[in-house]
Amino acid sequence: MPRCVTLTMMQLSEAFLVLGEEGFARLVRRISIGKLRTYQVYEGLKTRTHLPRINTENLRRVAPRLWTRLAGGEEDLAKELAQAVLVSHLDMIQAILDFLGVPNQNGFFDKNLDASSWLTEGWPQRVWEKFHDQHPDEALLLYINHLGWELAKQPEVFRPAA
Repeated sequence: MPRCVTLTMMQLSEAFLVLGEEGFARLVRRISIGKLRTYQVYEGLKTRTHLPRINTENLRRVAPRLWTRLAGGEEDLAKELAQAVLVSHLDMIQAILDFLGVPNQNGFFDKNLDASSWLTEGWPQRVWEKFHDQHPDEALLLYINHLGWELAKQPEVFRPAA
């Protein structure tokens, strides 16, 4: 009789939870309101966070509630927050994609890209080792896990080796 194997993929909310609540709060404080508007992420984040207006003070204030919602597995919130954080760190994203050799335009790549030839075994640790002294740990760890979630379909969250 044939066996069915179910592969699970990590949830994006887990990429935030690995940061810890304090790391998450630091990450939220680094969101650039100007970049949210430039990349048209402002309204979506405002809706998902249930805030009447997005500013650094409001984000700082609601970070504990957002953390609780992420811990509850709210994937739509995780996706909006990830976009907000990542557009705030496009220089880091472009540097990482260039380092990995992933074709991109200013940090953006084709959503149908098959990245298997660039995201070879051990790529998350290589990226961590190359960039952890150059960028905030929380942003770097989120992006490594986001890239793994989006392109590599990682089954679990990456945690850097000591």
